Amino acid sequence: HTHRVIEDPEWSLATVPHLTELCLQHIIHNFEKNPILDRLLPEHQRKVLDRLSTGLPLAVTANLISNEDYWKRCCTERWPVCDISNYGDSWKQMFFERHLENILKCFIPNSTDPNQVLELIPLCKDYVRKLEVDQFLPPVQVDQKEERDDLSDTGSDFGFGEVSMHHYNLGVVITALPHLEELHLTYGVKDCGMNFEWNLFNFTRQDCCNLAVAVKMCHNLKVFKLTRSKVDDVKTRLLVRNLLDHPCLVELNLSHNLIRDKGAQAIGKLINHSRLKTLNLCNNQIRHLGAQALAGALAENSTLTSLNLRLNCVEDKGGEAIGHALLTNTTLKFIHLGSNNLSEPTATLFSQVLAQNTTLTSINFSCNHLGPDGGQQLLDGLADNKTLTEFDLRLAEVGDETEYLIHQIVWANREAVRRGSLQHPPTKLL
Repeated sequence: HTHRVIEDPEWSLATVPHLTELCLQHIIHNFEKNPILDRLLPEHQRKVLDRLSTGLPLAVTANLISNEDYWKRCCTERWPVCDISNYGDSWKQMFFERHLENILKCFIPNSTDPNQVLELIPLCKDYVRKLEVDQFLPPVQVDQKEERDDLSDTGSDFGFGEVSMHHYNLGVVITALPHLEELHLTYGVKDCGMNFEWNLFNFTRQDCCNLAVAVKMCHNLKVFKLTRSKVDDVKTRLLVRNLLDHPCLVELNLSHNLIRDKGAQAIGKLINHSRLKTLNLCNNQIRHLGAQALAGALAENSTLTSLNLRLNCVEDKGGEAIGHALLTNTTLKFIHLGSNNLSEPTATLFSQVLAQNTTLTSINFSCNHLGPDGGQQLLDGLADNKTLTEFDLRLAEVGDETEYLIHQIVWANREAVRRGSLQHPPTKLL
């Protein structure tokens, strides 16, 4: 009679989970119903956060979880490219800004439930500092009678569909975000492909009214960009009226729009009724009257440091007016007058500017017709200039030799500034 002992060779006491581990698993599994995080020890909190699902409702996680590693997982699992340097080096800020942006980009008026946005506001309002929305979808048109058989490229410019084409009113959102400092908007539709219609790119007067009133109420807003949105003179004046004496706005970008002289005149008024430091009006339709209005403001201004007028048509009347203003202005450091149909008279006046102005560090005259004589005058004006460190004269027809000699002077100025900054590093405040 043999005696046998039968036992499981796989069995080991070590495989029985600790009670702590079983408790943590239970907490993770039931986190949505019972999110007890603050009552756990720090090491247990870490274990729970490392294993929590990123798909939990934001109503549970938004104001409870501040752990950056958790929000990093939320971001990287959702978006293939994540660079937190654009989001204040905060994963949580990135998540909520991009999440809100995505909802706004996909919002279809009269179709999407507004509560999608309204319910998110209390969850994200403490973390959103910048919003970049590069598309706004129009309402779906149900009324087929409005469609035209012969809809041409210009058909929808004559108010076609204007009544029903208003976009989502951002005012509801941005006035409820107390920390919002930057707003970058484009009213249009991305990737519309073969379904392209001018209709999709209407920034209506009602849109403009809503936005202007909202921006006025964003008292902490520092940067406002409204680009590629067919903003014309009427809408520019409406925006400016609401931006006058804004307490914080330091950068305004209205590039790639339809702003003409009357719009530029309104912006001229804004320059001296605001704290603007950077103004970008690139690629509009500003001619000499608009440029003269901006120049008049520059002559009295003491805050603006950068003005971009590239791709307008200010011509010599406008260029000379700006030059005259820069004989007295002592704050502007950067001026871009590229592609403005400028010629020798503007260069003549700017030779005086170069001889007298000690504030300008960067001038761009690229793609104009300054000519060899204009180039020579600029070179003469630079003789004693020590402050200009960038001077772009590409395709300005000044001649290779003149361009080379100007480049040498500007390069020497840049080196002198660099050596000066090495000898006198900025003193750190204790």
